[in-house]
Amino acid sequence: QGRNRSHAHPPTQSVSSEPLSSNVRLSSICADMNWNLIPTLRRAAALIVVFGALQAFAASSRSVQERVTAELNEGNPVVAHIVVALCDNVHQGIVPVPSSLGNGQDPRTNLYWGALYGVRTHFIRGAGYQLLHPQEPPPDGVLERIVLRKTVPRAGDDVDVFVVADAWDGRRIREAIQRFLEYSAGRCAQTVRVDGREELQSLSAGGRASLVAYVGHNGLMDFSLSSHPGATPEAQPRSSVVLACASDPYFTSIHEDGGSHQLLLTTGLMAPEAYTLEAAVVAFVAGAEPSAVRQAAAEAYNKYQKCGSRAALHLFVTR
Repeated sequence: QGRNRSHAHPPTQSVSSEPLSSNVRLSSICADMNWNLIPTLRRAAALIVVFGALQAFAASSRSVQERVTAELNEGNPVVAHIVVALCDNVHQGIVPVPSSLGNGQDPRTNLYWGALYGVRTHFIRGAGYQLLHPQEPPPDGVLERIVLRKTVPRAGDDVDVFVVADAWDGRRIREAIQRFLEYSAGRCAQTVRVDGREELQSLSAGGRASLVAYVGHNGLMDFSLSSHPGATPEAQPRSSVVLACASDPYFTSIHEDGGSHQLLLTTGLMAPEAYTLEAAVVAFVAGAEPSAVRQAAAEAYNKYQKCGSRAALHLFVTR
């Protein structure tokens, strides 16, 4: 899926073992430490305050599920927002696939969108979601935006889940990942309007979605982001999913800064096809614990990839 990056390790620092020569020397060193440590201690205290603030903004699985329950009780549906970076043979560091699957400017046949196990095709034909069309045009860089609806059991009731899915131009994968990170940090809130069962329905998407996900090539294997969004204090708790090769080592620290609950990441090379995502979405909406979401994703992956249940489970991790 991508080219691995090597990580340089800093040289080991040497520590002197020379004994102190006198009590005078010891007293002098202690005095210097007392004065020189003051700025260091102040910085450490500031870091503790900042870390505590970030922890306060960080979502947990429990807080996200409590939010989902509260919104359902208010008559609002569950909303998931999916960012799909279309597979692109030319503009991404991937092993080339057949040209129709790897044309990042044509969603219709793209591996991650219009192909058999792409998000658009699999959710509709394979998983029985209803296709809805948003009233507004897609954002810049998004070649197609669709909304998918399904009824899922949760705590003895049937609830609606709406999946807002964006097919991003494959050559704009950097922007797609940046936008996903903004969503997962609770930023770039959007209102997506679709025709409901009886009237026009407004969906809280983008940074206001309960679940945000990225699907596609792990572009962070090819490039680094100059910056990434931090946690948004006023944002509602939300969970994030990254289905891309080895997403755990590349996205975990970024998500920690962004404050989302990291529901599902990957540990190695994988095929980010839609059956894994759909299984995770259904388990999430049903109120499953993160371990159960991971299990559901692994079972779906093994069903289609035939890699063995143990190998599939080891491929996914939850935080």
